[in-house]
Amino acid sequence: MVESVGVAYFERMGEGRYKPTEHVGGAWRADEQHFSTLGGLIVHAIERARAAEGRPGLVMSRISFDILGQIGLEEFDIHVETLRPGRTIELTEATVVIGGRAVVRARAWLLAEVDTGAVAGGEVDALPPPEQLEPWSMDSVWSGGFIESLRTRVVGEPRPGRTTAWMSTGYDLVGGEEVSPLASFVALIDTANGIAVRQEPTKWMFPNVDLTIHLHRQPEGEWTGLDTEVTFGANGQGLTSTHLHDRRGPVGRAEQILTVRPLG
Repeated sequence: MVESVGVAYFERMGEGRYKPTEHVGGAWRADEQHFSTLGGLIVHAIERARAAEGRPGLVMSRISFDILGQIGLEEFDIHVETLRPGRTIELTEATVVIGGRAVVRARAWLLAEVDTGAVAGGEVDALPPPEQLEPWSMDSVWSGGFIESLRTRVVGEPRPGRTTAWMSTGYDLVGGEEVSPLASFVALIDTANGIAVRQEPTKWMFPNVDLTIHLHRQPEGEWTGLDTEVTFGANGQGLTSTHLHDRRGPVGRAEQILTVRPLG
């Protein structure tokens, strides 16, 4: 079990309002947030809003995030709205607003849980457990407060465009608040675009403009496993594709579209 170090990525400033700490500092720019932790916080905000409204106990099966611009290291609000209510299927939207400007929009499909164990199948192989692997430092490639907060274990030898790794952190998502395993798991997924770099980030930029997560099972535990492949096209687009794992095995997939361009 990964113990908390008593430090948080965000502080609550009011209902729906949050303040980022230095530990969410971005990898591309020092004056912006890394998106990864904000993705987990959005899941947490959706779960809180649904609980407050007494919404039915559905499980999040897909969440897509559109990153609309730079996410500054400033206080922000998260607004949650149920777009399509239902007892077995529901669509919820969350919007992150900084200074009156929407910087992220997220939509989540939630589905009813049904016992389908008799027909379950089609999963990829599980990853070796993190305690059997050597630590791997991402700060040799990336900088920023968020990268410094991570505990990383790598499976095999990292290669350009192809790496498999486990991520965890001892930092709380929101100071003084319990968060779900799902929110904690999602808070580490956006690192996928940084573990399998095809080109040096001092020479090329390849930030993602979205993140879409599909789940066939709800994740458990405090480690996020990322089996990641990165592809660059010939006309400025790229794609980061990831099989997602927890200790029990695969839980789903994530996709990130990239804008690729040279620096300098």
